[in-house]
Amino acid sequence: ARKINPSVKIVIKYPNWYEHFQGLGFNLETEPGIFDGLYTGTETRDPVLSTQHLQQYESYLIFRYFENIAPARNGGGWIDTGGAIYADRYAEQLWLTAFAGAPEITLFDLRQLQNAVNVSTRGSWQGSGTSFDFDAMMKAAQSGGGEALKSVTWAGVAGYALRQVDDFLDELGKPVGIKSYRPYHATGEDFLQNYLGMIGMPIDLVPEFPKEDQMILLTESARYDSLIVDRIKGRLRSGRNVMITSGLLQALQGKGIEDIAELRCNGRKALVRSFSAGFGGRSNSDTDILIPQIEYLTNDSWEDISAVSGASGWPMLHQAQYSKGYLFVLTIPENFSDLYSLPAAVLNRIRTVASQDMKMRLEGPSKVSLFEYDNGTCIVESFLDEPVRVKLVVSQPVSQVNDLLTGEALVASPPAAGFQGVVWGRVRQQTVTYEFEIKAHSYKVLAVTPGE
Repeated sequence: ARKINPSVKIVIKYPNWYEHFQGLGFNLETEPGIFDGLYTGTETRDPVLSTQHLQQYESYLIFRYFENIAPARNGGGWIDTGGAIYADRYAEQLWLTAFAGAPEITLFDLRQLQNAVNVSTRGSWQGSGTSFDFDAMMKAAQSGGGEALKSVTWAGVAGYALRQVDDFLDELGKPVGIKSYRPYHATGEDFLQNYLGMIGMPIDLVPEFPKEDQMILLTESARYDSLIVDRIKGRLRSGRNVMITSGLLQALQGKGIEDIAELRCNGRKALVRSFSAGFGGRSNSDTDILIPQIEYLTNDSWEDISAVSGASGWPMLHQAQYSKGYLFVLTIPENFSDLYSLPAAVLNRIRTVASQDMKMRLEGPSKVSLFEYDNGTCIVESFLDEPVRVKLVVSQPVSQVNDLLTGEALVASPPAAGFQGVVWGRVRQQTVTYEFEIKAHSYKVLAVTPGE
């Protein structure tokens, strides 16, 4: 093309299945340098009914990942209407793409956009003051003469959803998150970071091994880096911490990980629903969760969160000191979506340990995500079908936290009584907690004003 027209610009659009590119003709390592730009498929559709089973958080994460691969050359997000069984799900994909900082969004395709929105796509939670208001959208689609249009199209849904977030997007800073390293062409615990994003961990997926952050997250895909054990040791020796998953622990057995701690996956499984997080007492999930069993040598390392069945227990989160740093091992259920069934106390502890570089963290149930920005703003978005109360924990000093949509100043909660728990390898921080309700399939946009 360039031989014919030297000034031509060619952009490559990548689909949403980034974990599988290496087997299907895409090359994220070399292609972005060949093309004039890239474009991101941010469509996630329905995680249950869609055959891809992509989690909602990926509409945000995949844009950030490609932006980290080709900074400032990621042109935008590409979304279709497929699998939009309710209108809110289509709007959520648009919102998350915008929250990730996409400079533009392409809607696919013209035929789909002209299809009428059926009333069956009105969610059961509608009418409760949710961020996407189906009835208000229909009312806004009145003709100039005041008579209702015969139909509202999916283009109308997109316009309504995007006009809504356009009011505050320019007040957000640059997205930040817990650095998670995925080497090029890697597989292992596919799409796991999106599940972690759905339990309230703000994730920033990167193609290069992070060196500066106090805490990073490594999943099984990091095994594709032949130097990964040495890189982990180097971080720990420098006083920086690393969280790895049980999948990566198993993959690195016999490859030097045992030099750091006497830990191993023994090949057996445990069916659990009771957990103990530090000194916070026991809590239970609503369903049995199948986890891999991790063995360790007592006093060489310790359980941070225990999973218990009968009179036996295994690590759900484990910590081991090595040189000046700490290695944390997060046990991943055999079914990733069982992470959503973990009790709030367990999720709170995981977030606390993982969020060592974050100024904010969430407390509460799963399927509520946190999107944090470098200017003190954040978005809390719920993907639950019912309203829920959550807490935003903010590091001091804080003057106030305001809701950017309503102007309301949030009221800080009284300091929690009792033992709050120590994170080994992390400087103890004073925090302020703000509790609020968030509606089903809705978001809050908050701004933190620093104090003296």
